[in-house]
Amino acid sequence: MKEIVCKLLVIGAGPGGYVCAIRAGQLGIDTVIVEAGKPGGTCLTVGCIPSKALIHAAEEFDATQKMLAGKNPMGIRVEGASIDFARTIAWKDGIVGRLTGGVSGLLQKARVKIVHGRARFRDGKTVEVETETGQQIIRAETVVIATGSDPVELASLPFGGRVISSTEALSLTALPKKLVVVGGGYIGLELGMAFSKMGSEVTVVEATLQVLPLYDAELVRPVMRKLTESGIRVLTGAKAIGLADNGEALIVETSDSRRETLPADRILVTVGRRPRTAGSGLEELDLDRAGPYLRIDDRCRTSMRGIYAIGDVTGEPMLAHRAMAQGEMVAEIIAGKKRAWDKRCIPAICFTDPEIVSAGLSPAEARAQGYEIRTGQFPFSANGRAMTMLSEEGFVRVVARADTNLVLGLQAVGAGVSELSAAFVLAIEMGARLEDIAGTIHAHPTRSEAVMEAALKALGSALHV
Repeated sequence: MKEIVCKLLVIGAGPGGYVCAIRAGQLGIDTVIVEAGKPGGTCLTVGCIPSKALIHAAEEFDATQKMLAGKNPMGIRVEGASIDFARTIAWKDGIVGRLTGGVSGLLQKARVKIVHGRARFRDGKTVEVETETGQQIIRAETVVIATGSDPVELASLPFGGRVISSTEALSLTALPKKLVVVGGGYIGLELGMAFSKMGSEVTVVEATLQVLPLYDAELVRPVMRKLTESGIRVLTGAKAIGLADNGEALIVETSDSRRETLPADRILVTVGRRPRTAGSGLEELDLDRAGPYLRIDDRCRTSMRGIYAIGDVTGEPMLAHRAMAQGEMVAEIIAGKKRAWDKRCIPAICFTDPEIVSAGLSPAEARAQGYEIRTGQFPFSANGRAMTMLSEEGFVRVVARADTNLVLGLQAVGAGVSELSAAFVLAIEMGARLEDIAGTIHAHPTRSEAVMEAALKALGSALHV
C-alpha cells in the first residue's frame, strides 16, 4: 500500500480531533485524520449527545407519568402512559447518526483525508494504521494526539455481564428493573436519574461523603433533595466490594462498616475515565507525563517537537468544549498564527435534575486563592418565569472581589440552567464587574433575570428578594 505523506496528522476524530482537522483544512493545511470508530468520538457516539437524548426522553416520560397520577398542578391529565425503551434507543441512535454523518461531511468539505483504523506510532513522525484493507503508513511533519479516554474499570468489578460502563448503559434495549450505580459523580447521577424516571429502581453507591464531590455542598443540596423525592437510594461513604456468589447482586460496605447485598439486573460503574493510550505506541516515544496523562504547555505542545496533544488524553477537565477549543488553537498555531491558552474559565455542567452549572471560582476556591469576596444569591422561587414553568428549585450565585467587584465566578442550580453557561463565561472572560451585570437589562420574564438579581444582591440593592 502506498504511503500517505501530509503536513498534519490528527489521531482521533473526537470533538478535539475533528475540530482541529477541520480548522487546519480551512487554513489550507494538508491534513489527514485517523479514527477507529465513527467520527465524533466518545462525545457524539457514546457520551454527551446520546446521554442527553436519553435524559430528555426520561424527563418527558416522567412529566407524563405525573399527569397520569393527577399530580400536575396545571390540571393536565392523561389517560395512560408507557415507554417503548427500544424505540427510545433507536431515536437516540438516529440523532447520533445524523451528527456523526455531519462531522464526516464537514471534514470532507475542509478537504481533510479520513483514514479509518487504529493508529500506532513507529516514531514521532510515522504511524501505521490497521485498516480493513490492510496496513497503511502515514508520515507527517506534525502530529496531534487526540485519542480521548475510556471508562475506568474497577478490579473488583471488571466490565462484562451485568457490570457495564456508560457506553453499554446507553445501548441497552431493555430497562433494568434494578440498577445499581457505582460512583456518584456527574455521569453516574445523570444516567441514574434518567433510568429512575423511566422506571428502574436505582441505588447509588458513592465512596465519598457527598455525591457530586467536585461541586460545593450548596449546589448539590437541591439535587440531593430530588434524588430522595424520586425514590433513589443513595449510599455515601460506601465501597463496592464485588459481586455476590450468584453474580446477581453487588456487595457493598456501608459507611458504618456493615456489609449489604444489593440485588441488581445491571451494575453501572462510573468511577472516572482514563486516557486512551494502550496499543498506540506512545510508550516508545517517551513523552513527558503528568500522572497518566500527556504533559502539555500553554500551546498544547508535548515534550517532543512537532507533537501536540489535546482533549482527555491531557487530563482534567475532561470536557468536549475544552478539547474543541484546544483543537482550534493548535490548528492555528500550526498554520503560523500566534495563539496560546489564555482562557480564564471553562464552564462545567451537570445535567442532573435539577441541572448544575459552574464557571470560574466558587466562594471557597476564591477565598483559598486569597481573595476577599462578596457574594450574591437569588432563588428561582422568586423568579416569575421559574414559577410559570413549575421549576422553582435552585438559585443563581455570583462571586466577586470585595475591593473591585470584579466577577470571579458564577454558579447556578435549577431547571434549564445549563443554558446560562454562555452568559456566565462571557461575564468572566470579558472582565465584568457586578455593576456591569446589574446594569444590563435582562428580558422579563426569563430565568436569566436571576443573574442580574444575584449581582444586585451582592451590591446590596436586591429588588425582588
